Amino acid sequence: MPKSALDKDLKKVGRLEDATQALSRSIAAPGLAILFLIAIFLFMSGLAPVGPLSLFVIAGGVIAGYMALNIGANDVANNMGPAVGSRALPLGAALVIAAICEAAGAILAGGDVVNTISKDIIVPHDEFDVRDFVMLMMASFLAAAIWIHLATYLNAPVSTTHSIVGGVLGAGIAAAGFSIVNWPTMGAIAASWVISPVMGGLIAAALLGFVKWQVLFREDRVSAARRWVPVLIGLMAGVFTMYLALKGLKHIYHPSTATVWLLGLAAFALGTLATRPWVVRRAATLENRRKHVAGLFTLPLIFAAALLSFAHGANDVANAVGPLAAIVAAAETGHASTGNVTLPLWVLMIGALGISLGLALFGPRLIRTVGTKITKMDAPRAYCVALAAAITVLIASALGLPVSSTHIAIGGVFGVGFLREQLANLGLRADGPKPPKPSPNEPSSLSATPEDAIRKQIKREKRRLVRRRHVVTIAAAWVITVPAAGGLAAIFYGLLKTLVDF
Repeated sequence: MPKSALDKDLKKVGRLEDATQALSRSIAAPGLAILFLIAIFLFMSGLAPVGPLSLFVIAGGVIAGYMALNIGANDVANNMGPAVGSRALPLGAALVIAAICEAAGAILAGGDVVNTISKDIIVPHDEFDVRDFVMLMMASFLAAAIWIHLATYLNAPVSTTHSIVGGVLGAGIAAAGFSIVNWPTMGAIAASWVISPVMGGLIAAALLGFVKWQVLFREDRVSAARRWVPVLIGLMAGVFTMYLALKGLKHIYHPSTATVWLLGLAAFALGTLATRPWVVRRAATLENRRKHVAGLFTLPLIFAAALLSFAHGANDVANAVGPLAAIVAAAETGHASTGNVTLPLWVLMIGALGISLGLALFGPRLIRTVGTKITKMDAPRAYCVALAAAITVLIASALGLPVSSTHIAIGGVFGVGFLREQLANLGLRADGPKPPKPSPNEPSSLSATPEDAIRKQIKREKRRLVRRRHVVTIAAAWVITVPAAGGLAAIFYGLLKTLVDF
């Protein structure tokens, strides 16, 4: 029976309403971001010190807000992506937890002092004009923000620290030539492009291998979980205690190395003992199935993701507002400073609000990329990625190696993905060795051994459990981050110099 004209018209109206809602959502996020930047402009207009550099301070505040929005949209996905991809957290809850923890880390532990030139990338001479210094910081800041914005649009998680390094490098060379650059520091940063993802991937794969062979591949998974899951949670407690003491709270607490180790060991012991009764109670209701046992990692994973977000807010708020602090200090003192300057609370607030708002408005897209599009995640895999990120930072800090938290987290995701791929190609499924299928010409008692099944599996076509195109896209974005941000910064510095001197 043909549909009536009324039914067809109603369907057209429904499609129009859906299209209108989708359009309104796509417009709402940029609109709210613009309102946020307008609010910063008005706030900075009433706060900027009176003087020849007041307009630069106002513009710097707006650029800082834009940078914070982009950090929230890109960088925070590394912490929450695996948790969302494993379905330990729905996207909405992840956004709320990350926003709260990022803001809390930025405001409570963001510190009152920040290095203005991002790890001494440039060392300007004493005669360096303060106005040129302010323009250098603005150009590098704006270039880094635009590059991160572009990378987010392309679904490529990049290092915000490296973006700023590239911006400062490019603008510094444009302002004073190659002699201004601290090349040994740049060499160490370039080495971190390889060190960070490799360390993160190897440690995450090692942790996942331990979980698989000690728990998930065991015949009695429940008994194995009762034994090892409290230990793994205790390890998380110890590692994150050390991580927060060294990194997340470094601006307000400076413990000695011995104190950090004592805190870590105490947290490991307390975490193991405190969570064992909880694990035993949960295990008593579980079936001896991988999916049920893997659920024991869900709650620890949520805590790990929240702690990573707190530490990220404490550390990376300086990336969002550090150059703004340098501009404000230069405007107030009349001198270009490459040392430490005061980071006022209102500057921290701009960074904290911008990161949280950028995460809420633009973060979901990259969270899905990190959590679902590189490799399939579950709670144990995501837990290993989060724990590996903290362990890698601790090891790198102890060795004095410069590493990127973004590269570590993404390297961890690739690490667990490639381990899964290798195990699958060896005939090892998530539940352990794949049982052999009985031959149709032989009785089941004479069927092939597990070793025969593994050999047959190896001969088959290799399985691909990691999407290679994301490997290429992300690696390319990492490699070109510093030169791309540097090139943009050099262009922006030249434009600013021309406009100001005109």
